[in-house]
Amino acid sequence: MACFLASAFLLVLQTNAAPPEFVQEGFGLTLDPMDLDAGLPVNVSGDVPSSPPPGTSKRAPHSIIIGVRKGGTRALLEMLDIHPEVAAAATEVHFFDWDENYAKGFEWYRDLMPYSYPHQITVEKTPGYFTSPLAPERICAMNSSIKLLLILRDPAERVISDYTQVYFNRLEYHKPVQAIENLLVRNGALNIRYKAIQRSLYDVHMRNWLRHFPLEQIHIVDGDALIRDPLPELQKVERFLNLPPRIVSSNFYFNQTKGFYCIRSDGRERCLHESKGRPHPAVNSTVLQQLRSFLQEHNRTFFRLVKRTFDWQ
Repeated sequence: MACFLASAFLLVLQTNAAPPEFVQEGFGLTLDPMDLDAGLPVNVSGDVPSSPPPGTSKRAPHSIIIGVRKGGTRALLEMLDIHPEVAAAATEVHFFDWDENYAKGFEWYRDLMPYSYPHQITVEKTPGYFTSPLAPERICAMNSSIKLLLILRDPAERVISDYTQVYFNRLEYHKPVQAIENLLVRNGALNIRYKAIQRSLYDVHMRNWLRHFPLEQIHIVDGDALIRDPLPELQKVERFLNLPPRIVSSNFYFNQTKGFYCIRSDGRERCLHESKGRPHPAVNSTVLQQLRSFLQEHNRTFFRLVKRTFDWQ
């Protein structure tokens, strides 16, 4: 029923103007251009050949990487794209979480997908979906049996990484910046309305997804483990997506300069964009402990929801 209502809502949106900005209802999260990944195209289709390869077509995704922001979604997508039976969308489409895009309709969305062969699966990733109150219902309306990928890392570290991205984006655009402690603490107490903290309340967002999808359709990738040793996590994803095992250890090499694994595929070597893997600022130990203490109960609730635990501090 929820999926049916979302389908009807899509028809309404196609005939009515969407708000000029996106606000995440219930969480008070408003999109800020400084939140976007530097150097990564958003909502722009990749290079498309003048004529598609014979036997290919653009199809709705068979799987979506729904988040979390700063959890390792770009690394997961690029590593998964090694697989010959995966066709990965080049950009973050933001179809299900931005009203102005959802109003453009499903055909607009599908047109942003890559050309793929019948034996391939299409994968899209938009990290904002996980924390969007509307995305689960909308995705369910498109395909209630779709397989969802969710990559998570230590939520406190994710907060710091979130801050770091915005910090460097603001520097690039010559905008003022604040120390992380000034954002984490207000009037002597933890500022739980800070957007970066809200995004790390995994249990809150997961409850919304479980209202529309069974847990068996959501595979959680351990983002911290992916950084340490990519292959085991990628093999789990292959099995979840019913892909034949094609990703092997020789597809990865550790880049000593960057401090993380890079990709070796089709005779080429490539690393993630320079905006990835930036060093985190040192955080006041008392403030960091406040943050970790606040997140602990949310983490325990999340573990109960997903019936597994993670090695988070």
